[in-house]
Amino acid sequence: MSNSLSLQQKLEIEDIKEGVVVLKGNILRAVLAVSSVNFALKSLDEQKALIARYQEFLNSLDFPIEVLVTSRKYDLSEYAEMLRAQAKQQKNELLKIQTNEYVDFIKNLAEMTNIMSKNFYVVVPFAAGEKAAKNISDKILGFFKPPSNQTAQAQQSFREMKSQLWQRVEYVIMGLGSMGLRSAPMNTEELIELFYKFYNPEATEEVRFEQPGV
Repeated sequence: MSNSLSLQQKLEIEDIKEGVVVLKGNILRAVLAVSSVNFALKSLDEQKALIARYQEFLNSLDFPIEVLVTSRKYDLSEYAEMLRAQAKQQKNELLKIQTNEYVDFIKNLAEMTNIMSKNFYVVVPFAAGEKAAKNISDKILGFFKPPSNQTAQAQQSFREMKSQLWQRVEYVIMGLGSMGLRSAPMNTEELIELFYKFYNPEATEEVRFEQPGV
């Protein structure tokens, strides 16, 4: 319990809500999951054009962004077990043998090499200090508001900051789109999972699959 509290005190994250990471000091972060481009397969002219668009995008920003790349080992055990179960139900003996051989191949491959997944993210920031300063009359009136309104004021402040953060998010999405990259803001559940994996590096990436006929 004490270890958990001590870790919580060291983390800069105060809350994750409505698809926004709230840091200490009234600082917000949105995280975009971004698709990738196989740069090596592009022609020389395409590579130069892509680099030029990326430079133009960065030069157009009046706020900082963070580009994050994560690598994580795939966990193929669940996928292999699913194939084993399908092989047992297979009536065609040849297909059953081939499926089992394929499972053995996957397991051997996973043991010999690290099969990694790479994910790309762009972090977009917004801080309370970046808002337009209130005028003197607004500040004075604020002193006379009852304490019971503090929670409502905090919620209103969050809404206003999130609105301005999302303007930046939309601009970044358009800029990435000009380079042929698809991007989307991560929701609360996705953000929690992302940070869980950050602080649990031993966690593996599971292969997602759909059952036939579902």
